[in-house]
Amino acid sequence: MTLSKNKEKFIKSLRLKKFRQKYNNFIVEGDKMARELLGQKPELVIAVFALEEWLSRVEEAADVAAEKLFPVSGAALRRISGLDTPNQVLVVSSIPNTVIAAGQVENSLSLYLDGIQDPGNFGAILRIADWFGIGCVFTSAGCVDPYNPKVVQASMGSLLRVACAEASLEALHREYPALPVYGAVLDGENIFKAGLDKAKGIIVIGNEGRGLSPEAERFLSHRISIPRAAQSRAESLNAAIAAGILCAVFTNMH
Repeated sequence: MTLSKNKEKFIKSLRLKKFRQKYNNFIVEGDKMARELLGQKPELVIAVFALEEWLSRVEEAADVAAEKLFPVSGAALRRISGLDTPNQVLVVSSIPNTVIAAGQVENSLSLYLDGIQDPGNFGAILRIADWFGIGCVFTSAGCVDPYNPKVVQASMGSLLRVACAEASLEALHREYPALPVYGAVLDGENIFKAGLDKAKGIIVIGNEGRGLSPEAERFLSHRISIPRAAQSRAESLNAAIAAGILCAVFTNMH
C-alpha cells in the first residue's frame, strides 16, 4: 500500500515526546523488537507497517488483526524509519498504563534514575534491570523519556518487561518510609564490604556527568561506593556500568 502524507507525518511526529504524550503512542522498530512486542503485548499494537515478505513469514504477525497490518514498500519504510540500517518493520504501539503495586516495591529491589539523559544509558539500564530480575525502574522528572525511540532500541525489548514510572524520591520516601535508599557516592561505604540487607530497597543511579543531585542525596539512607583501583586515573564510571555492578552485588548477596 502507499502511505499517505498524513500517515507519514503522524508516524514521524512520534519521534518527539510532546506528540508521544499527545497521542499516547510510541514507535517500535526492527525485526527483534517488533516480534517481542507482537508476541508479548499484542494488545498494545495500533498498526504494523512492514515489508510484505516480513508479514508473510513472521508467525507473531498472524495473531494481529488484519486491519492493523499495512504492507509497505522498502522506500516507504525508509521514509518513516528512524534507523540508520535497512529496516523491515515499524510498529505504532500504545504507551502502556503502568501500575506498580505497593507490595512490588516494598518487598524487592527497584532502581531510581536521577537525571539520566542519555538514551543509550537508559536503555542499557532497563536491560540490566531485566537481566537481574528487577521489575521496577522509577525516573526523576529530568530523565529522558523511556519511550524515546533510541531508548526503546537500546532496551532490546526489556522496556516491555520492566515497569517504568516517573516519581520523585521525596514521594517514594513518603510512601515507603522504611524502605532503604542506596546511592553511590565517592565517599560512600565500599559496596563489596558493606554489611547491608540487600533483599529490598531503592538503588539510585545518578546523572552521567553530575552524579547524584543534592535533592536525591537528601533521601539516601545508605551512602555506598564502587571502589576504584589505586592506580586508576578514571574520573567516573558510565552510569549503566555502575548500575550493572550495583545490581550484580545486590542480587547475588542475599
